[in-house]
Amino acid sequence: MEKNPIPQGKYIPAKKSKDLVYSAGMTPRVDGKLMLEGKVKVSEEINFYEDAVKQAAKNALVAIKNTLEEGEKIEDIVTMTVYVNAEEGFTSHSKLADFASDYIVENLGEIAICSRAAIGVYSLPGNAPVEVQLVANYR
Repeated sequence: MEKNPIPQGKYIPAKKSKDLVYSAGMTPRVDGKLMLEGKVKVSEEINFYEDAVKQAAKNALVAIKNTLEEGEKIEDIVTMTVYVNAEEGFTSHSKLADFASDYIVENLGEIAICSRAAIGVYSLPGNAPVEVQLVANYR
């Protein structure tokens, strides 16, 4: 079992409610430190952000997996929200969200194809470029 991402405030990484598990919004942190900071720029190639987006998705998925007890498993990913700390004029939010979708599908297979929102925001905690939040169904 991978260790949970380190919370940056007074919250838990994920919480169960009935047959769902909700992750906190996860930024691309490794051992509590952002691997990339700043706004997502129009002038930067979209692939520049791939590793950061995948790390944020990984953190959300690990947090969900770590709530599961022995014998429980993820049945499917219900929805994903990807927040993008975008500079003015950036419009490729869904392309960034594709990196997160790719990561969870690579790790869970077809059960990870879900509804999704990619939302541009003015800022994110710690000046993170992205934040990913997942909701999973488990049994």
